[in-house]
Amino acid sequence: MFKIGDKVVYPMHGAGIIEAIEEKEVLGEKRQYYILRLPVGDMKVMIPIANCREVGLREVIDGAGVQKVMHILREKGKPMSSNWNRRYRANLEKIRTGDIYEVAEVVRNLIKRDKEKGLSSGERKMLENARQILISELALATELEEEKAQSMVDSALA
Repeated sequence: MFKIGDKVVYPMHGAGIIEAIEEKEVLGEKRQYYILRLPVGDMKVMIPIANCREVGLREVIDGAGVQKVMHILREKGKPMSSNWNRRYRANLEKIRTGDIYEVAEVVRNLIKRDKEKGLSSGERKMLENARQILISELALATELEEEKAQSMVDSALA
């Protein structure tokens, strides 16, 4: 169970801070919710406490995790499928896990693919989404502003 002020990651949305724990009635049922503020995009999300494990809510990575992400971004990467549909599904599955290391691989591989052969509009949108997820967690993990976290990612990929 998390508490107010905890930095957590909500898969497919990114990292945020739990601002409150509230009881709300939704569809006639009273439940407790985490009120999560996602700094990137300045969004607020309500997550039922009872479902937080199923949705994959987890703590933000630590300093060692940040170093591992930077290492993944600098790596060469493995060849991806030439079939865009297969590649898209594989990357989407990695993002859905909520695992920051998988998301870092997706960002690295799609940027590499973009430089070599270009991306479809769907893959370009996926890359932007994965970058936002990655940057939001790195910003909270390192306590840097979003722009500085973005520069950190860009320099690791260069």
